[in-house]
Amino acid sequence: MSLSSEIVGFAAGTLTTLCWTPQAIKILRSRDARSISLITQITFVAGCSLWLLYGVLIGSASIVLFNTLTVALNLLIIALKLRYDAGLRDRLR
Repeated sequence: MSLSSEIVGFAAGTLTTLCWTPQAIKILRSRDARSISLITQITFVAGCSLWLLYGVLIGSASIVLFNTLTVALNLLIIALKLRYDAGLRDRLR
């Protein structure tokens, strides 16, 4: 990978990872995750996990780093959804 493509990758990764941070903070503060779609979050984590694997296969540090962070942050959001969405917990029982 060229240096310029890695710089673009790091810039893109920074923005797409940071965009989830306010959502996680909002859920933590409000303890309310009813407006979050569990199916969407699970699908997104699956997609980011595949991007992570792709990054490993092609040796792209930016893809590996930011997809690892994005997967971790979105797994946190899923865990908060399962913890704070009482209606979902009732449906899963």
